[in-house]
Amino acid sequence: MTTFEFEKESGTRELAGKRALVTGGSRGIGEAVVRQLLDAGAEVLTTARSETSTVPEGAAFVRADVRTRAGAEALAAAAQEMLGGVDILVHNAGGAGPHQGALTIPDEEWQDALELNYLASVRLDSLLAPGMRERRSGRIVHVSTAAVLTPMGPFLHYTAAKAALENYSRGLALELAPFGVRVNTVTPGRVATPGGEATREEWARLHAEPGRINAHDTTPLGRDGRPDDIAHAVLFLVSDRASWLTGSKLVVDGGEFPRG
Repeated sequence: MTTFEFEKESGTRELAGKRALVTGGSRGIGEAVVRQLLDAGAEVLTTARSETSTVPEGAAFVRADVRTRAGAEALAAAAQEMLGGVDILVHNAGGAGPHQGALTIPDEEWQDALELNYLASVRLDSLLAPGMRERRSGRIVHVSTAAVLTPMGPFLHYTAAKAALENYSRGLALELAPFGVRVNTVTPGRVATPGGEATREEWARLHAEPGRINAHDTTPLGRDGRPDDIAHAVLFLVSDRASWLTGSKLVVDGGEFPRG
């Protein structure tokens, strides 16, 4: 276990005194979320499957594999030890590689996609949400993908798992709302991150038709998303400014994907 010292500053920042756990916070969207929460005054613990030197300064880090029950339990225990509890839980860890098509995805990759993109959230929520419910206060954000709106065969293991996550998130929100715990989903479109670029390059290599994966290069707002675009949405949902929002799905995609 590796830790970084928390920044403790005085002031009236909107999340001062709040304790946050962010999964997959060492790069891309997760790193941006960690930075936003730190800037808003929260104490932040983040995690990844391997040791890393890219965790934002001021956050604490613990290595954990949230794909397993044992990993989730170890992470929940670390959060209790290092933070004393969790007020804000952001599930950002996720991803899966592309294939030739849905029927070529092997069983083990279906299982891995479900473990990482769906069951990891279910398990960690089951460990940490009861404390929120007891305190009658908490904020949970599940990070999905706008690709669930137009699922494609090569990524179907990923989008199917995220679709399940969105359905689960809505149901959990209704169950926890009477206890003052808010649960929402952020659904990003195409965001410029190292992981996203690597996935798109692999898709192009497999299909030799990069035009298909890049069909939405020009969004109505004229650019790919940036990690901070998603982090700002997460910050809003965990803040008191969203105090009457729960069970919501906030699509942040520059207008790229169809609604309906």
